[in-house]
Amino acid sequence: MESKEFLKLMVEQTGVSGFENPVAEVIKKAFATVADDVCTDVLGNVIARKQGEGDERISIMLAAHMDEIGMMITKIEEGGFLKFIAIGGIDQRTLVAQEVKVHGKRDVLGIIGMKPPHLLSPEEVGAAIKMQDMVIDLGLPIEQVKELVTVGDLVTVHRPFIALAGDFVAGKAMDDRAAVAVLLECLQELQKIRHKADVYAVATVQEEVGLRGALVSTYHIAPQIGIAIDVCHGEMPGVPEQDTAPMGKGPNIALGANIHPKLYERLVEVAKEHNIPYTIDPVPGPSGTDAWAMQVTRSGVPTALVSLPLRYMHTSVETLSMADVKSTGRLLAYFIASIDKSFVEGLLCY
Repeated sequence: MESKEFLKLMVEQTGVSGFENPVAEVIKKAFATVADDVCTDVLGNVIARKQGEGDERISIMLAAHMDEIGMMITKIEEGGFLKFIAIGGIDQRTLVAQEVKVHGKRDVLGIIGMKPPHLLSPEEVGAAIKMQDMVIDLGLPIEQVKELVTVGDLVTVHRPFIALAGDFVAGKAMDDRAAVAVLLECLQELQKIRHKADVYAVATVQEEVGLRGALVSTYHIAPQIGIAIDVCHGEMPGVPEQDTAPMGKGPNIALGANIHPKLYERLVEVAKEHNIPYTIDPVPGPSGTDAWAMQVTRSGVPTALVSLPLRYMHTSVETLSMADVKSTGRLLAYFIASIDKSFVEGLLCY
């Protein structure tokens, strides 16, 4: 499957943190075409294993989270309007005038409306609307709303996959399903080259609410090397250059306390050897990604972080370059092919 087609299938599916099963089914089907086996653990992580060659195999875990930010219904008010709360880091500024999907007894389309500017008081003009003051309007009387929706039902922004000019694409949940597409790209590339590592490609759950999927899957797999694939901030107007990475110019390779220096060095070496463009991401403390959970699991795991530049993070129009997805998948595959037992043993002293 082409990574662009796979990404479209994923971002148009539902998978709010803690409720990832719909998108997990899409991922399992795709991974099954390129892995030796695929399973799901008790938390819902999808784990694909591709076996390496030889008797002295090592284990490498790749992790990219499949969960998305979303909302949950907290109250049905008079008139059938729905109150809600965030799941994960939603920017409330982006919610007004959004089309949403309420996942009740069946999926129901709704909107998050607001008072028109003509009816705003002087105090309200120019003020941001707080989430607790917003409601979802399904356009139905309260009797029908209560038949379809209950407190605790999930809500996601309704946004189809958008193909922009060139190789850029946009949509919801690119963070971090674009990185899951990188996992597929890597596994497809590994079908063409020899490698001594057993590769565990994991689509993790509940990253947006606490890195939980990565924590338990790393504990279960106990890899000798862990690599998280996530997103970083892509270049855009109004944002300092030092806080972003260029779009379409390859993966962003992290360097810092969360990263084993020898893994960083080898990733850079591999990128140079295979003419894969890359940029460097200084991360002085915890990365806030699955890399942190991987690094501190059990007695510690040598960990790296590779990120895709992404614009408009945690909105419904997250934007990235498919060229970066492909080059990141290639980098990981060639890195895996370069690793053997002696390299892993060398990670113990630096």
